[in-house]
Amino acid sequence: MRERPTQKFMTMQKNWILSGIAATGLLFGSCQMGDSAPEGPQKITILQTADIHGQVYPHSELFWENEEISFKTLGGLANMKTLFDQERAANPNTIVLDGGDLIQGSAVAALSKGEAFSSIVKAMDFDFLIPGNWEVVYGKEQMMKVLKGYETPVITANMFHDEEGKAPIFPQYWIKDIAGARLGFISYNDPEVPIRQNPSFSEGLDFDPILDNLGQLVNKLKDEEGVDILFVVTHIGISKQFDLANNPALERVDYVLGNDTHERIREPLQAGHAKVTEPGAFASFVGKMVLEVEDGKIISEQYELLEVDPTVYEADAEVAAVIEEAIAPYGDEINEVLGYTSTPLYRYFVVENPMDNFITDAAMWKNDVDIALSNGFRFSPPIVPGESGVAPITRGDLWNMLPVNEKVKIGKASGQQIKDWLEKELHNVFAENPNERFGGWVVRFSGMQLTFNANAPKGERVQEVMIQGEPMELDKLYTMSACRREGEPISTLCRMPNTVETVVMDYTVHDLIEEYLAHFDTIAPVRDGRAVAADLGDNVLSQLPGTDYHFH
Repeated sequence: MRERPTQKFMTMQKNWILSGIAATGLLFGSCQMGDSAPEGPQKITILQTADIHGQVYPHSELFWENEEISFKTLGGLANMKTLFDQERAANPNTIVLDGGDLIQGSAVAALSKGEAFSSIVKAMDFDFLIPGNWEVVYGKEQMMKVLKGYETPVITANMFHDEEGKAPIFPQYWIKDIAGARLGFISYNDPEVPIRQNPSFSEGLDFDPILDNLGQLVNKLKDEEGVDILFVVTHIGISKQFDLANNPALERVDYVLGNDTHERIREPLQAGHAKVTEPGAFASFVGKMVLEVEDGKIISEQYELLEVDPTVYEADAEVAAVIEEAIAPYGDEINEVLGYTSTPLYRYFVVENPMDNFITDAAMWKNDVDIALSNGFRFSPPIVPGESGVAPITRGDLWNMLPVNEKVKIGKASGQQIKDWLEKELHNVFAENPNERFGGWVVRFSGMQLTFNANAPKGERVQEVMIQGEPMELDKLYTMSACRREGEPISTLCRMPNTVETVVMDYTVHDLIEEYLAHFDTIAPVRDGRAVAADLGDNVLSQLPGTDYHFH
């Protein structure tokens, strides 16, 4: 490691920052200077959260152990704050960060357009946060309003105002001197946000590829800012994060703090140039990294994934009060019971899940179609029946499952179009090249049975497609339903282009599910084999070839 900057250089740099240039926020974030380094080894704690998706209270979480599903109650932002405080009390040299997708995924998030979280996040006392791919869901103006309301640093190196000059929307990095070491954090959001989300969500924003400026910023932080330990905080999914950590551009980076795919990394994954973490989702887990440092060098490292167990971490009274005030206007609507389930509804498996089968079955029941489609989401905590044998499905649960309430769209496509589209969708999930992966979960459906080989070459994965119990005919037109995505062409259905006779209905996906639950009252969806990866087996919860990682 090169020599640390001289005190003269650091003093000059400090004066330069204080002169007001840092306030522009165009290139960099907070820089905090220390006047003297402590003697001997020191410990630094990094606490990482991610993909909270608007979940504020304890809830059920799914675990996969010994080839079986089990559930446990975890989470709660007020409980998480108690964990933060305990860790900071144990080690004042603690940094707490969040990796994005915080203000979307729940009823209170959707109904308040994220605004309920400004006061909550402020009370959580993060050191800094980054935007995720869903922060754009309420539009650029609303996103900026909410994130600025945190009154906490937000950083992102590849999101720009869509205007001449392309100014960064937030500082591109954050630096802190702590325990005698200089730590730097560079942040990246997924450059495919305008494709992954409804195109209209990100109007007014530009997203650059990560490698466009990563090397430049790494050199700036290491050579000009004198950073000793460098982190890249990304919201691009585990496959791309691990691939990035193998890229020579990360040769001078120590860690990739990853987010987006809700993976529960319990031991950092060692790639070619950096180690990779990802700390679960829904405020149920906190990644804890403890670095022992001396003279700006890492001597040792410890890592664990902490569970936010409400029986261990009592809710912080101050944050609990802020949450109650923020949520009070929406309480009656959120708690309204729409129906019941006698089987667990969950959404953790890559290929098929009961929660999505419920949604597409409801669409099939409502719509006169051959196939009902839904996107392969991974947000929403499970809904698990208790001792009574059933669990209520509330309007809040409906928003957890479908946090964007779009109108239903119906159109027709040929069997050949459907096959080509399925090949593309499967490649998005199982591409050998991580940079060709997109999202991460197989599209969901009713009315169709699909058998495929995940590891087959591109364009050769589909083995068999049955529609309404009959083999799919390539030259036959099939009627399909999906949700409209605002900003896309009328002829596009669930990323399938060029459908015909396509119309937008006058009801939303929430409307049809409410009607379905009102009719049936109690449902019992299961994984029934409508989608089968013949070469993977039934229980695929993650996909990271070349490592021994598995979700549990």
